[in-house]
Formats: sequence, structure tokens, C-alpha cells
Amino acid sequence: MSDRPPPADDGATERRLTRAVDRQAPRKLAARRGGPPPVLAGLGLFGLVGWSVAVPTVLGALLGAWLDARGATERSWTLALLVAGLTVGCLNALAWITREHRAMERSRRADEEVDDD
Repeated sequence: MSDRPPPADDGATERRLTRAVDRQAPRKLAARRGGPPPVLAGLGLFGLVGWSVAVPTVLGALLGAWLDARGATERSWTLALLVAGLTVGCLNALAWITREHRAMERSRRADEEVDDD
């Protein structure tokens, strides 16, 4: 035990604690009401990413097949537009995942700032 008296506190620590609780409480209550995310929600996210790749790929292939059927060229529009659709789909999925990751990081940082106060 220390022989020093406790530091004088003019209520600043209590006010800081009260502000931290006031900021954290609504988020924690909302999280408690929502409960853990269901397994189907996680599968839905995988499905969303899959569709964001599959739809442009299939549309590119269909457009390419239509162009190949309309004209006799030595180039395969089907293959070229299939690859283009796949590229667009992958970039779309990457953008969506990046946006979600940034939102999760912002939320995590906000929680850490509240905990530090």
C-alpha cells in the first residue's frame, strides 16, 4: 500500500466515465437486441459477392454470343466479352468488399475511442 493520499478529484473522472457510458450504451443495446448474425446472413453475403461476379460474366458471354451470331468475324466476341464481364464482376466484388471492410474498421475505431475515454 502506498502512503500517498489519493489524488484530488474534482469530479472530472466521473464525468468522463459518464460520457463514455452515455456514448456506448445505445450501441451495446442495439447489438444486444440484434443478437448474433445468423448463419444465413453470412451465406447471403457470400451469395451477394457471387452474384456480383456471375451476372456481368453471363451478360458479357450472352452479348458476345449474340455478336458472334450476327457477324462472321474471325474474332470470338463471346470469349472476349466473357473475360471482360468477369473482370468487371471481380472489380465490382472487390469494391463492395473494400467498402464493407472500411465500414467495419470505422466502427471498430469508434468503439476503441469510446473505450479509451
